[in-house]
Amino acid sequence: MERCDRIAAFTDTPGSITRLFLSDAAARLQAELRHWMEAANLTVRVDNAGNLIARRPAFESTASTQTLLIGSHLDTVPNAGRYDGILGVMIGLQAIEALGETPLPFHIDLIGFSEEEGVRFGVPYIGSAAVAGCFDYAWLGRCDPSGQSLGHVIEERGLKPSRIKDDAYQPDQVLGYTEVHLEQGPVLDSLDLPLGVVTGIQGQSRLMLRYTGHADHAGTVPMEHRRDALLAASRVVVAAADYARGTDGLRATVGYIKAEPNVRNVVPGVVEQSLDIRHADDDIRVKAVTQLIATAEQIAAEENVKLRCRSTQQQGAMQTDPGLSSALSKAIEQAGMSPYALPSGAGHDAVVMARLAPTAMLFVRHPKGVSHHPEETVLAEDAGRAVQVLAQYIVNLSADAAV
Repeated sequence: MERCDRIAAFTDTPGSITRLFLSDAAARLQAELRHWMEAANLTVRVDNAGNLIARRPAFESTASTQTLLIGSHLDTVPNAGRYDGILGVMIGLQAIEALGETPLPFHIDLIGFSEEEGVRFGVPYIGSAAVAGCFDYAWLGRCDPSGQSLGHVIEERGLKPSRIKDDAYQPDQVLGYTEVHLEQGPVLDSLDLPLGVVTGIQGQSRLMLRYTGHADHAGTVPMEHRRDALLAASRVVVAAADYARGTDGLRATVGYIKAEPNVRNVVPGVVEQSLDIRHADDDIRVKAVTQLIATAEQIAAEENVKLRCRSTQQQGAMQTDPGLSSALSKAIEQAGMSPYALPSGAGHDAVVMARLAPTAMLFVRHPKGVSHHPEETVLAEDAGRAVQVLAQYIVNLSADAAV
């Protein structure tokens, strides 16, 4: 917990926690983490996507020795809390330290993913995509708000973007991937449970809608003659919420709206709007996307505005590995607690890592469930329980591997 407090000081924006992909603050943080990792006798390297990787080698290594990957992300959203992402890396490091000299038949690679949130370049999971071998080189041409391309930023850090895929792990090299993360929701807190085992992660569809009407004087143009882009967008906000409320488990969110000219006495002529749709069942999610786009088109026609819709992200639902999840549940029981299974509504690096290897996630209770916010909270005793469970889980996997 002290380490998480110290890490919170590494920020791009004084007065808040904002740490973007390969920023100066991220570089300073990696230097600090490297110090802690090397003090734990781990061998540390940085791959060409900026991921920080620390290895605890197997007791007896051969060419066929597999690697257990443990990790989470180092970047944040703007004005973030101090636990999202970094908590999992710190719990992983503490669990490795707790193992001491315990001989293991596999390597452990603790990974601090350089990017997960998608803030700087508008594409999430850059770090885990590189590790899992699904990095898209087309991303290198994407630019941040300052006009710097992803490829240029990587090169500025002394890395080689053209070699990113060369750093990817091969599936036969990996025993599995395990991520510890705060829940980012209120379920465990409402049940007074410190830990939970994740069953899967909801699929996501992210879209951008652009409404083009006509900017007019707020006092002189009668209501029936207006082409109000914001009115159309507002009706879609309500329609999306109503549709989600009528579909069990569906989440529909409009989190971003930009109106032009954004003046008090002018009818909005152009509006951009996001639409985020999530569900654990991909069929239900896809159906919702189709229906809500059709609804938006109908509303646009009624309000006499033009609509353009584009998809920015489509991520299928992911199910965690039953074997690894069972091993986590067993470790929770060995620590004197009752395991509880729950889905994740938020996306995590585990979504991408599941393409590479069997994947499991351990959730830590999140009091009040306030995430992506400075009020993010984790109880020290829950973090301690997570360290205990993760270390026991590793020992159990070691015993299973020896059978």
